[in-house]
Amino acid sequence: MSFKNLFIEHDISPEAKAWVQEEIAEQEERYRKIEKQMADLEPMREKWYQEFFDRLTTTGFSADGDMKVKIKPEELPVKPKEHKDQVIWKYGTDSVD
Repeated sequence: MSFKNLFIEHDISPEAKAWVQEEIAEQEERYRKIEKQMADLEPMREKWYQEFFDRLTTTGFSADGDMKVKIKPEELPVKPKEHKDQVIWKYGTDSVD
């Protein structure tokens, strides 16, 4: 038995199937709204990233108590050119996509 396959066969009433389909549709609609809100925040998010990196290089971060560590600008991560921030949402237990 695989640990990933947790599905147990059982009978589902038509009412329960209809309810599940309704829930899935509502969740997908909520997901689309959240995804749009996240896309609308993209310019602001880039500014937040830059402000965070500026703080890391100027004031640093607390490593232990009062000890602060500054990060050199060349050590900061670089966002890949093709990377896009995204909302990730999946449903189902055995889905591969």
